Amino acid sequence: MAGFVELTMEQGANFSTSVDVKDGVNAIINLSGYSVAAQMRKSYYSTTANNFTATITDASAGTITITMTGATTANLTPGRYVYDILLTSGSGVKTRVIEGIATVLPSVTR
Repeated sequence: MAGFVELTMEQGANFSTSVDVKDGVNAIINLSGYSVAAQMRKSYYSTTANNFTATITDASAGTITITMTGATTANLTPGRYVYDILLTSGSGVKTRVIEGIATVLPSVTR
């Protein structure tokens, strides 16, 4: 089962966060040979997605980093979104590791 994490993003600002992937007994999962993807959408049923840049930043420590540039967040409508992070093993097995709500706060300075 995926972990639930709430994110807060500021419109027009760079966004970055890292997560360590662990198993059911809290042991680090080695992500060597895995790939990662992450998206957020206004709702689960929305056909339009906003992609995070998702990277495995330290495979042996199980660390994933997701980012969005300020130019990308500037184009987001403030409000609540849903998002998730999906790992794909070298053999093609897909596992959702993190999911949650991403809140985009409006910007005053442009």
